[in-house]
Amino acid sequence: MIEEIRIADLGVIGSAQVALGAGLTVLTGETGAGKTMVLTALSLLLGGKADPATVRTGAPGASVEGRVVLAPGHAALERASDAGGAVDDDGSLLLVRTVSAGGDAGSGRSRAFVGGRSVPQAVLAELAESLVTVHGQADQARLRSAAHQRAALDEFAGPEHAATLAAYRDAWTTRTRVRAQLDELVERAQDRARESELLRLGLAEVERVDPQPGEDVDLLAEEQRLAHTEDLRLAAVEAHGALVGDPDSASGAVSAVELVDQARRALEHVAAHDAALAGLAGRVGEAGYLLADVATELAAYTEDLQADPRRLEVVNQRRAELATLTRAYGSDVAEVLEWARTAGLRLLDLEGGDQRIAELREQLRGLDETVTAAAATLSATRSQAAERLAAAVTAELAGLAMGGARLEVEVRPAAEPGAWGADEVEMLLVPHAGAPARPLGKGASGGELSRVMLALEVSLAQGAGEDRPGTFVFDEVDAGVGGRAAVEVGRRLAALARDAQVVVVTHLAQVAAFADHHLVVSKSTQAGVDVVTASDVRSVTGDERVRELARMLSGQEESDAARTHAAELLELSGVGR
Repeated sequence: MIEEIRIADLGVIGSAQVALGAGLTVLTGETGAGKTMVLTALSLLLGGKADPATVRTGAPGASVEGRVVLAPGHAALERASDAGGAVDDDGSLLLVRTVSAGGDAGSGRSRAFVGGRSVPQAVLAELAESLVTVHGQADQARLRSAAHQRAALDEFAGPEHAATLAAYRDAWTTRTRVRAQLDELVERAQDRARESELLRLGLAEVERVDPQPGEDVDLLAEEQRLAHTEDLRLAAVEAHGALVGDPDSASGAVSAVELVDQARRALEHVAAHDAALAGLAGRVGEAGYLLADVATELAAYTEDLQADPRRLEVVNQRRAELATLTRAYGSDVAEVLEWARTAGLRLLDLEGGDQRIAELREQLRGLDETVTAAAATLSATRSQAAERLAAAVTAELAGLAMGGARLEVEVRPAAEPGAWGADEVEMLLVPHAGAPARPLGKGASGGELSRVMLALEVSLAQGAGEDRPGTFVFDEVDAGVGGRAAVEVGRRLAALARDAQVVVVTHLAQVAAFADHHLVVSKSTQAGVDVVTASDVRSVTGDERVRELARMLSGQEESDAARTHAAELLELSGVGR
């Protein structure tokens, strides 16, 4: 329930506090007094679009505060808690919306707060879904929409129908996704076949060549050795001769091994006299051993090194094969092997496409059966609910001075199933006995739509009311209604208010007479400018209420006849309940 609304600098309202109680609350007042701004304030609290043009002239911005009181576990409390808002100990939740004035750079912005925490505007809109149902002239236009008529019927059908609809929508969503995946796979079948063939050719070539890890590096080293055999042999022979000498040489040159051995002996001769020199002698001896080992290895290298033109040809041919692979699939053998690994996995995936298509087709068949079965159930429950809703609304219309009127709710097969089932729902109105049934969007006047909408709202509240918002707001839905019909509109609003909070903006005294709480909005003049102040929104009772009803009836609140008529209305409304 909305407990109160505080408004500052919104339209003609400078400052006002609107206290809303349980049951039926009506807001009345002269045209232009600011009743519409009260509903604009409520719209802002419910996440409606903020318009900087509604900010009071000369004010930097407008603000609206609303306090709602909710039962523990209410969906709005849970959503507010998720958004970080704080809930008072008594279960009340504070909603705030501010709008800055237009004109300056960065102006015209709005901010929203829930339980003291700044939140996106959308959070207020989410809270509104479980808090308030608002009806006005725009909602009459929406009632002409087939989608809104279907939604109203689904709401009336009850929780079991809602569960079936949710299951249908889940299956429909899954079916849509699977259908899209299947279509994509089928459309890309030729591309997959082409890619598979290229991968198979590449893998066959890699398998034929059979490159081994590091083979390209080893072959390059071998090719260098085979291609320069003679140069390598001459260098090894020359180095060997320098180390050990050439016994066939006539020059008598001393070898490196001999010179090092000579140095060792010279140092060892005096090593006993100096430890440092003894250490050097040892190191020279180690160098001699190392030179001797190197000389031995050079001799063996020279002996083993042989030119092998045939092997060189084989190596070059193998390197050419590897070069062909690396040009196509990588910069070296390692990259070629990695390409082959990933290509093999990709080929498995591509070749599994046909199997995947078969799996998706089988899944789609199952989903088609599920969707068809759920759609049939929806059609059956909608048809049953349509009969009940038509009867309920028709009974309500009889009490709204439309005794000969009848609402028909048609459920017929749609051209093809959609996200909401396989039905088209249309509401038709027979305005009076003998008249043909015509769609609400074509044959109903504004006054008739007002009463149909009220009758529908009362029927929905009685049919599936547990999950519906606890507050209803009606903005002049009695437009185009008068006389006895206006009295019956007030009676039905009062009936709806037995189980919910109902707030109505009205110009009809016949409706206002049924209110549990009657608020009058007036305006003052300050410095030549119209303004609604805190004292201009007041609750009227007793004689004040009679005067307000008299004003609404005749425009003359002090008229004895009007006051008498007003008193009769109040008495009638009390008896009529």
